[in-house]
Amino acid sequence: MSPHPPEAGAAGLANRLEKLGRSLGEREASHRAGLSEARACLERLRSQVAAALDRFHAAAAAAGAPQLRIQLSEVRDDDKHLRAAQFDLTRGRYRAIVTARSRGEVTLVGPFHAGKTEGPCLTFPLDGGEDLSGALEGFLERFLEEAATP
Repeated sequence: MSPHPPEAGAAGLANRLEKLGRSLGEREASHRAGLSEARACLERLRSQVAAALDRFHAAAAAAGAPQLRIQLSEVRDDDKHLRAAQFDLTRGRYRAIVTARSRGEVTLVGPFHAGKTEGPCLTFPLDGGEDLSGALEGFLERFLEEAATP
């Protein structure tokens, strides 16, 4: 039998985690502005990708291949990095990821097969302008070609 009643253990755990949450929250608070800027950049990029995919889907369907549907996720916290956000494109086992980090960069990851090593990666500043736009176009074309290959 435990020397402490269950209530004391639960309260102790809750207090310790509250303290840890406060400490980690204070540590990470300095990244809030950068993360907010990264998310805003991703929202703009995702909007551009969504509009382009709408046209891709319509053109593929009109040409007789409505099965060429690509799933586009919402912007969310990054799967790997604490101070980043991401959205991804998926068709079957093919994936491509667009991430943005609080330190001011966007990375285009893939295309790659789910479960395999991610890559290749291209990184740009959040305000990458025409360089980022051009790279995003090529990135999406590569993804769509690979995802549509039997």
